[in-house]
Amino acid sequence: MYFIINVVGIIVILGLAYVLSFRKRQIAIKPIITMLILQLAMTWFMLSTDIGGKVITLIADFFLWLINSSMSGINFVFGDLAPLDGSSFTFFMNVLLPIIFVVVFFDILTYFGILPAIINGVGWVLSKITRTPRFESFYAIQVMFLGNNEALAVTREQLNRMNDKRFLTVAMISMSCVSAGMIGGYLTLLEPTYVLTAIPLNAIGALIITSIINPYLVTEEEDIVYSPPKSEKGNFFDMITTGMLMGGKLAIIIAVMLIGFVSLITATNTFLALIHSELSLENIFGVLFAPLSFLMGVEWDQILAVGQLMGVKIVLNEFMAMTHLKEMTSSLNPHTEAVATSFLVSFCNFATIGIILGSMQALFKKERSQYVARYTWLLLASGILVSSLTAMVVGLFVW
Repeated sequence: MYFIINVVGIIVILGLAYVLSFRKRQIAIKPIITMLILQLAMTWFMLSTDIGGKVITLIADFFLWLINSSMSGINFVFGDLAPLDGSSFTFFMNVLLPIIFVVVFFDILTYFGILPAIINGVGWVLSKITRTPRFESFYAIQVMFLGNNEALAVTREQLNRMNDKRFLTVAMISMSCVSAGMIGGYLTLLEPTYVLTAIPLNAIGALIITSIINPYLVTEEEDIVYSPPKSEKGNFFDMITTGMLMGGKLAIIIAVMLIGFVSLITATNTFLALIHSELSLENIFGVLFAPLSFLMGVEWDQILAVGQLMGVKIVLNEFMAMTHLKEMTSSLNPHTEAVATSFLVSFCNFATIGIILGSMQALFKKERSQYVARYTWLLLASGILVSSLTAMVVGLFVW
């Protein structure tokens, strides 16, 4: 029964995207079906085959190596507060501070053209398979590695040449990304198999949902990907230093946000408890997102718990939800753990909307950022639909 509900959930998600569509008659059905089949095939390969399992293990081991390498620098500065033997775990030391080295590492890969080559190659293949515009496919892969700020900055020249329809699609795709610098942190909190499966599914899912909500035709002349000149690279050591500072700033920002949000939730729950002993933000989130949790095929007695995680992720951020999920993993069945983990692996939350709009105001003309700002609600809705679709597709293969 729960499998059937999971299948119905996928249909409902696609139906909601159709309801939100600007131009229903322009929706291209074949590319959407192709992308859905690609999602299913990729999930089957990653979760149900020995080769897929080995691929996930290799990728997870690579990121764990990055984390272990970063811990040597953290231990040098903080000593016994960050032991190399893993005998002590703190969120700041083991999850946030490794971001500094991970960001620098991927900046180096970008500087020497390795990461752009991978992004271009995968984006080109995805475009050919799915028949989606080259830049949109390229951008979906790019945000999978770089995150929304960096991807917007790198592609600003081409985005300036695009019409508002494509510009809005790029903003919606940006809601469903992660960044390579964050993956190591995710892997220390959640099951690596589901994390690494969800990331590419989000990229494809973003193309599916945006193709339904905001369909349009791209001419052959417009279907290009702009490549920045080599002169934009700058100095290698300046790049490393900038990457370190950016990684450190990112770690501090996340730490500050978590401290503030956790404190705010605790204070709010204290006042809500005065109204009723069972009233809390977590329970409110659980009720609001329980229907979506139900459509993921989650068992009845775990619907509210998953709904709470989903609400915390969307209203606050994914790291806070992930810490809660880590604490309750032992009480969840495999399917619930799989769909909850997969849903959490993206930047889709209220704060990300502000980040995207802020980046657009800094990088583009005021009129363009104002155009996207009019569809703030749509950015959040599309991100929730993409995360839900990813969770439901993963859920089909884990029971």
